[in-house]
Amino acid sequence: MNDNNDIIKQNIEEIKLKVENAAKKSGRSIEDIKIIAVTKTVDIDSMIKAFDEGLTTCGESKVQEFTHKYDTIKRDCEWHFIGHLQTNKVKYIIDKIDFLHSLDSLELAKELQKKAEKINRIINVLVQVNVAGEESKFGIPPEQAVDFIKQVSLNKNLKVKGLMTIAPYTENPEEVRPVFKSMRKIFIDITQENIDNIDMAFLSMGMSNDFEVAIEEGANMVRIGTAIFGERQYT
Repeated sequence: MNDNNDIIKQNIEEIKLKVENAAKKSGRSIEDIKIIAVTKTVDIDSMIKAFDEGLTTCGESKVQEFTHKYDTIKRDCEWHFIGHLQTNKVKYIIDKIDFLHSLDSLELAKELQKKAEKINRIINVLVQVNVAGEESKFGIPPEQAVDFIKQVSLNKNLKVKGLMTIAPYTENPEEVRPVFKSMRKIFIDITQENIDNIDMAFLSMGMSNDFEVAIEEGANMVRIGTAIFGERQYT
């Protein structure tokens, strides 16, 4: 396990350096970028090592795995749910998550509002936008984003804090730079609408293979798993 811990420590150091350099290119500092450690299928010991190295924001995408880790890990962690969330699973995480990255339907917004109101809690959400138009991905079409957010804003227990997107996977991250540019434009356009109950603070885009380009194009949240913990077997 010590070897694995050393690898995680080294990986995090390299990632922080890359984040810092990418942030400088866009006129920002590393303090402006939130690194979310994507911990899907990651064991508890590896997660704790990441915490010890300063990555205290975790991104989970399976409800059962998330609730188990939430109950098991006794650390001061900021929990982000980054996967697709079914309405019938909202009740299991509504009192636990600090952020939901994947709001993609009014049905889900309605269920989140209902459950959040019941426990008198404000839920921070990001609206997922399918910028690249991939059929395999969830998310609101770009042309519907403004109207969708206006409708979500009517839910008083939900606080839209920005946008999230997942770019198409590619070996060469330069190929998806236009996706990130488009997302940044949508983000700015919505910000300028000055919609009530909307605080466009975060642009969540970029993963292990493309986070540097995403930061250069304006991301201030990046979701990094493989580059921290190595390749994993997903089920």
